[in-house]
Amino acid sequence: MKDTHESLSETARIARDLIRFDTSNWGNGVANSETEAAHYVGDFLESLGLTVQYIDAGPGRTSVVTRVAGANPDLPALVVHGHLDVVPVDPAAWSVDPFAGEIRDGMLWGRGAVDMKDMDAMILTSLAEILRAGDKPNRDLVVAFFSDEESGGEFGSHYVVTQHPEVFEGATEAISEVGGYSVTLGDQRAYLIQSGEKALIWATLTARGEAAHGSRVIPNNAVTKLAEAVVKLGRTEWPVTLTSTTTALVEQLADILGFDRDADPRDIVRASGVAAGFLLPSLSTTSNPTQLNAGYKQNVIPDSASAVIDIRPLPGAEDAVLAEIRDIVGPDIEITIQVRDVGLENDFDTPIVDAMKRTLLAADPGAVMLPYLLSGGTDNKALSLIGITGYGFAPLRLPADLDFPGMFHGVDERVPLDALDFGHRVLTDFLRTY
Repeated sequence: MKDTHESLSETARIARDLIRFDTSNWGNGVANSETEAAHYVGDFLESLGLTVQYIDAGPGRTSVVTRVAGANPDLPALVVHGHLDVVPVDPAAWSVDPFAGEIRDGMLWGRGAVDMKDMDAMILTSLAEILRAGDKPNRDLVVAFFSDEESGGEFGSHYVVTQHPEVFEGATEAISEVGGYSVTLGDQRAYLIQSGEKALIWATLTARGEAAHGSRVIPNNAVTKLAEAVVKLGRTEWPVTLTSTTTALVEQLADILGFDRDADPRDIVRASGVAAGFLLPSLSTTSNPTQLNAGYKQNVIPDSASAVIDIRPLPGAEDAVLAEIRDIVGPDIEITIQVRDVGLENDFDTPIVDAMKRTLLAADPGAVMLPYLLSGGTDNKALSLIGITGYGFAPLRLPADLDFPGMFHGVDERVPLDALDFGHRVLTDFLRTY
């Protein structure tokens, strides 16, 4: 049922407004501008008495940054960041207009509702609640909304880090997306706090052969050679390799779900329900073909064919994984790296994680907190290059049956309105006290 009321919280209204900016990012520098959305955010920050800085990495590729004075300026500053771009969408596959910000069945629908205009709105309204009350966050905050996260941050976080590192002066830690949300494990609600990220490699495989008429017998067919390589790589089952983060995660999941800790980690994770969508790929490297390109006419055998592979190695395994991929696809396939970014694995036993746990437990007594290694990546990768340790903490209390991991880059992306307000309360508490 479509909700017709307009009695939305400020957090929900801002998230809805942000969804209505179509900031689709196709990658390789092809994107709808984030500038209008950045100025919407900047205007809101200025209404709170803050001074904003707009940073353009290219025409229409705008990030916005501000600094908020804390009550204890001697403490290291905290970076609180989001991104304004979203992945593209096929509207025909959706049951709603993906850029209308529709409210239906108690949820906000649209591209970015989960990734990550929900968190952007929570950041803004948490700051607003603190500053409008005449208060300050506990420590200085560097608040940033980046462009281009969905394409690796060349025109966003990486640009700001390399060209304007001074905006992060004094900051040692950061929080952002894809962590702090709840999953239900049997009768137990648990929150996944993201303390690390897999590495990122986007690579192009290219096969070359003999161009000819489509009716001829051509053994040296580039499309065939590429197809064989893509099938080999796409069907490769990478071995389970546990890190310190995933070891702790699997052990705690086993205890909650009634497994022996020595059971196959994949069986333990699969038993976690919808959470397995994000947790299973954290146990090993993954290599997924995502794009194919070959030929220009039905009756012409092309002299080249290419495929894009999304490779997510475990932190520190990037070179070894690339070497193995070269062996898998064989010597006749060229491998070109488009994007390569670092993996991260941070300590879970730290004051910042303790503060996350405390604020979540205050809002949801009886819940448990679990560490996890994100199978994707965030702008924390760029911040790590200047010594800033980043965590995922976008707190949301979610229904047990909502496939939240499936919402990321998925169809009919949506977030419950009460989850947005829960996140606002938890994040406000966190910023006031940490």
